[in-house]
Order: sequence, then structure tokens, then C-alpha cells
Amino acid sequence: MPFEEAKRTDIKGQRVYYDQEALKTSAQFREEYKIRKGVIKAEEMPWEESPHGHIKHVVHEKMNTAECGLDAYIQIIPPGGRSGKRRQLAEELFYVLEGKGYDLHWDLEFDCKETFLWDWAEEPKKFEWEEGDFVYIPPYTMNQHFNADPEKPARIISASSRVVRHLGFDWVEQVEPAPDYKPD
Repeated sequence: MPFEEAKRTDIKGQRVYYDQEALKTSAQFREEYKIRKGVIKAEEMPWEESPHGHIKHVVHEKMNTAECGLDAYIQIIPPGGRSGKRRQLAEELFYVLEGKGYDLHWDLEFDCKETFLWDWAEEPKKFEWEEGDFVYIPPYTMNQHFNADPEKPARIISASSRVVRHLGFDWVEQVEPAPDYKPD
């Protein structure tokens, strides 16, 4: 009976149009893409007081840019201050524009014998950074940035892939808000 499935192709009422709809959606996207911005001026980059801290969105999915795979923001960490503590499934990296400080990273401990076990290290790893340094944050690592200078702010530019979210892994958790954050 190798052709049994082929006999069922004419079953009435069970037709879908997924492929045709995908073609239409793709054509619409290509038209809309033509007017997306390839250059974003500094004054077009919005500031946000977020649970993670004071950030300026350089490129974000909601900014209608030609960039479709990354989100990037500049974060200002006040003198002697810290960011919020968070974890996200996408890996993240940041470059230190100015200042000095350190990061605490609680690595993910994962096991999948009979069930998935997700836990984070009890003790964080400490990574010191200063102007000009690049810092990598592995996937789903709980992390927090600290400004070690009691007099000057630190500025970092952070980037992560939004593709992971679109693959169905939209896992971003704010474990602890930044100290200055005040929800609306």
C-alpha cells in the first residue's frame, strides 16, 4: 500500500492554502522592505527607562529598519550603579564605549535525561571590563552589569539576535530590575 496517501489527495473540505498565503505574505514584506530605513539618525533612536536600565535603542524590530536579525542598544550605567539582572535565550555581546566595571554571569546548568532541568550556578563568574573591551554573554546566562567608577557613568553598546525569538524561543526574563527603574 505505498500509494495509499496519494488516494487521499481528493478529500473534500480538507484543503489549505498555506503555501499560497506564504507567497503573498513574502511579496507584501518585499514591498514594505523597500521603504525601511537603512540609516537611522541619532535623534531617531529612542531612549527607554527599562527594567534593565537607561537604554537608547540603536536598532530594534519596532524601528522599521532594514536590519532584520539584530537588536542593539546603548546602555548608560550610572556612577557606582548597576543594570537589572536578566537572562535571555539568545546570546548577547557588548562593547564598552566608556567607563570601567564588571559583569556577573550565572551560567546555565542544563540536563535532559528524562525531563529538562534548567538551573543557574549558585556562584556567579566575575568578568572585569573597561573602555574598548568586548564581553560575551552565553545563551540563557543570567547576567548583570556593574559600573566600578563612583564618579563617571559607563556606556556600553549591546547586541543580540532577534532571530532566536522568531524561531519560537522568546525567552527573556528580567530577574531583578535596575535600582533606578520605576514602573509606570
